[in-house]
Amino acid sequence: MFTGLVEETGTVKEVEEAGEGKRITVEVNDVTQDVSRGDSISVSGACLTVEEFDEESLSFFLAEETLDRTWFSSIEEEDELNFERSLTPEDRMGGHYVQGHVDATSEVTGIEELEEGWNFTFSMPENISQFIVEKGFVALEGISLTITEVTENSFSVTIIPETWDKTSLSEKTVGDEVNVEADVMAKYAGKMVSRK
Repeated sequence: MFTGLVEETGTVKEVEEAGEGKRITVEVNDVTQDVSRGDSISVSGACLTVEEFDEESLSFFLAEETLDRTWFSSIEEEDELNFERSLTPEDRMGGHYVQGHVDATSEVTGIEELEEGWNFTFSMPENISQFIVEKGFVALEGISLTITEVTENSFSVTIIPETWDKTSLSEKTVGDEVNVEADVMAKYAGKMVSRK
């Protein structure tokens, strides 16, 4: 379980084909502290398992299911990724409950620079459109964000300077894909309503 508060970004240093999946090595700093093999870490919104690590890098296996659900099928060296270690019992809950189970990908369709921040618009993933609501939560690239506007074909979020500086969203341009996870509470509520 994660909060959607990114700890740092890392740079992909190696990508290798591994059967039906891929294996990646990423250069990071802070998240290598207090880490062990087998730990779960949110990598741009996808919960991945640490295979190997040293003081400056982490390695992960991207299974076929992960490649199907995320934009990682086209991952390349020098791509920037967001990292968050899993919650511990004493952590503050600053964002919202993020599972690291990516539901879909979405395309960046617009970026508007504001006086203080940026307004991002994304295409609406059909399979989770019922969970994308104005003022609701969404995790994009593992970042807990509030939805500011919803249309039939798109949704928008506002990125504050702190988020811009600390995450990989500053590297995204129109046409790029992002990993999307709908709010798990909205999923449960939707399931309960559909049973009635």
